[in-house]
Amino acid sequence: MLAFPSTYTVGITSLGYQVVWATLAQRPDVDVRRLFTDQGDPQHRHCDLFGLSLSWELDGPVLLDLLEQQRIPIWAGERGDEDPIVFGGGPVLTANPEPLAPFFDAVLLGDGELLLPAFIDALQACKNAPRAERLRRLAAVPGVYVPSLYAPNYDAEGQLTSIDPIEAGIPETIEKQTWRGNTLSHSTVITPEAAWPSIHMVEVVRSCPELCRFCLASYLTLPFRTPSLDDGLIPAVEKGLSATQRLGLLGASVTQHPQFGDLLQWLDQDRFDDTRVSVSSVRAATVTPELGRILAKRGSKSLTIAIESGSERMREVVNKKLATDEIYAAARYAKEGGLSGLKLYGMAGLPSETEDDVEATADLLLALKKATPGLRLSLGVSTFVPKAHTPFQWQGVRPEAEKRLKLLAKRLKPKGIELRPESYGWSVIQALLSRSDRRLAPVIAAVRGRHEKLGGWKQAYREADTPLPAWEEVIHASWDADRVLPWEHLRGPLPKATLRKHHDEALS
Repeated sequence: MLAFPSTYTVGITSLGYQVVWATLAQRPDVDVRRLFTDQGDPQHRHCDLFGLSLSWELDGPVLLDLLEQQRIPIWAGERGDEDPIVFGGGPVLTANPEPLAPFFDAVLLGDGELLLPAFIDALQACKNAPRAERLRRLAAVPGVYVPSLYAPNYDAEGQLTSIDPIEAGIPETIEKQTWRGNTLSHSTVITPEAAWPSIHMVEVVRSCPELCRFCLASYLTLPFRTPSLDDGLIPAVEKGLSATQRLGLLGASVTQHPQFGDLLQWLDQDRFDDTRVSVSSVRAATVTPELGRILAKRGSKSLTIAIESGSERMREVVNKKLATDEIYAAARYAKEGGLSGLKLYGMAGLPSETEDDVEATADLLLALKKATPGLRLSLGVSTFVPKAHTPFQWQGVRPEAEKRLKLLAKRLKPKGIELRPESYGWSVIQALLSRSDRRLAPVIAAVRGRHEKLGGWKQAYREADTPLPAWEEVIHASWDADRVLPWEHLRGPLPKATLRKHHDEALS
């Protein structure tokens, strides 16, 4: 059973979920059924495996609802030989699985292309063994983390001191697995019921070479990988366009594929005149009149760029290699190419940010509106949330971000610029889930049925039976360089010392 913690419409639009499902479905020794919060394929009489793909922290608690619905004990320690092995993967679990660790038998850290075949092979080789023996065998597979075989240790003050294997022969650290093949993923399911209807999605790049200090999509997925145009991208696009006329080009920074210009020229052929092409976020400095023209010709209405801040100082702090005149040029080229809108993404509450930096963001948007009349501008803005395996993992959420989101609304909305702020309150819960250790698991269990209400989280944290670190310390505090992090035993692409060096360079 492969589950997704949302509705079918949302889940089937997740390229990661589709690829895991297809990888499993292609194996003759696996019969895979899908499960969403609102529907599912017919159930097996007996389910050996229950998997969950997780790409957003706030979806984590839905796992418990899905397990209960399938009558699977929610705590890994209460499952017996007849219960399924519950496993999970995706960026949230690869970054920091600890808050959810007591609910999982195994967590797959990294790229599914490598992990899934090795995981299934290991299970098949010991499928009749007792549960404890199967879990030990899984722990020997590179990139597979079996939480029950590791124990966190705390000092008298409740500070985490280490996370160690509980018996000999279990690896001390688990390393994220990185796929380095010539092809990346593309849609295996095209349906009008998806959130983006009847679209064929093609992953153009994986990771991002920019290394913005807060960015999980960049740091966690290093190195930056690009499939070749002729052997990877074009065959993937052709395959989808035999079934639909909608194409989505995905990646953290698609225009930084070294052959992206060639891909655009190829899509400019007359035979694609009925094809609608959309791209995810593009790097502002790579926007050209040609990009605007071809996307407008292929049915795109707008372009999306991340600026992080209107302040050049803040962009230097976060390592956003972007000059203000490049943002103006991106808006101009989008309009000249025939696009009607430009979506910008920014952040509030970044480390070292002042109110002047936020005013600079408002000033930039208002000046852009003046410079490109007729181009519809919108600003999506979120609160900075620290993420594991990034240089800003030591920084906390800044309470003044809430006030700064309101400041942007006050400056921009009356001038006709659409502002789409993310909820500050939910950013706080996101930080709780991204920064906590295993002690949060009973809180997640207690908040069941109330996890969609902010008050439910705070109440469950306050009323927890076990001692928890102070709310303030987990969410808002900046942590010392020598602090043992909840994900210390999990190896990401860059060592902790390198991340700290990047952190110190940013804030020096």
